[in-house]
Amino acid sequence: MTVDPHKAKEHRDVLDALAAKGRLRALVPRSGRDFTSNDFLALAESTRLRDAARDALARGVPVGAGGSRLLRGNHPEHEMLEEEAASFFGSETALYFPTGFAANAALIATLPRTGDLIVHDALIHASIRDGLDPARIPALAAPHNDVAAMDDIITRWRGQGGAGRVWIAVETLYSMDGDRAPLADLVALAVRHDAMLILDEAHATGVYGDQGRGLGAQYEGAPNIISLHTCGKGLGASGALVCLPRMYRDFLVNRGRAFIYSTAPSPLMAAVVRAALKICAGAEQERTQLQGLVRHAGGLMKDLVLSFSGSQIVPVILGADTRAVALAAALQARGHDIRAIRPPTVPEDTARLRIALTLHVTTGDLDALFADLVVEMAKA
Repeated sequence: MTVDPHKAKEHRDVLDALAAKGRLRALVPRSGRDFTSNDFLALAESTRLRDAARDALARGVPVGAGGSRLLRGNHPEHEMLEEEAASFFGSETALYFPTGFAANAALIATLPRTGDLIVHDALIHASIRDGLDPARIPALAAPHNDVAAMDDIITRWRGQGGAGRVWIAVETLYSMDGDRAPLADLVALAVRHDAMLILDEAHATGVYGDQGRGLGAQYEGAPNIISLHTCGKGLGASGALVCLPRMYRDFLVNRGRAFIYSTAPSPLMAAVVRAALKICAGAEQERTQLQGLVRHAGGLMKDLVLSFSGSQIVPVILGADTRAVALAAALQARGHDIRAIRPPTVPEDTARLRIALTLHVTTGDLDALFADLVVEMAKA
């Protein structure tokens, strides 16, 4: 059977338009020095996690769950992970999802109820955006890291008769800009408006906070705080842990479609995540080493008179999509695995290189990257 070219034309036109703008995506193999992954502590290919997987298999932990958690897919490894995660992060309970995307989308699509208001940062992750249903619940974006603007939005909504609960959603460390949310001010805002505060810790888990518990660790366990900790970045595994009060966990189990109708995460991966949490708790040397790379990168950015994020996510904003794509390709040819990030992932006219610092590289690797960056930026 062949595809009717007339029926496929719309799809081809979209792809052609993306290509013309320099926004056509493609899967490419990994190669060169890693300046792209989120494997910040270099755990994903570590002997320690390999050993954890081997030990779990040896004690009979299955690779697949065989069904959703509400059917036969609920395994003791899932429950032990959730108990240990709640203890580690300091929350009342935790719930394990197959991916951070599914977890974020489920949170925002399920927990706010009709009559409520969702206020989110303008740069919030796409997984939150995909869970929004403005026809059911109004969802308003506030300028990035502008707590006063959020306050104004909530106050205006209340003044117009809004009587439900407010849900505030932010990232603690932004995935494309690498800057931090003003958490103390956001927590105060949530208290002032009796709001729920959702903290996406995806890029902070494992890297920041006591024992790598995230930037919002001191606020965990409060009745109005829900946090998401992805397991596929700093923890080197996969899946995501939502840490939250028990009532909201029960509600997700009963009403969260992404949870109810998904095959449960691999019990083997749950066992690996359990090991990753234990490793994370004792990884102070690795976190110190990573912060050394961050400081080194900051010095190199300063020498180039470029704005520095202050974290392990270092954007070099170039503006034009085509320039970002060309510069990334030139650096890849020089042996640096670095990618161009373009709209709609980032706002229009802010296409960039996203340099991710991990323990897969050294300060010497950073020096080489920035030396090549200077050369190639002069050409682009």
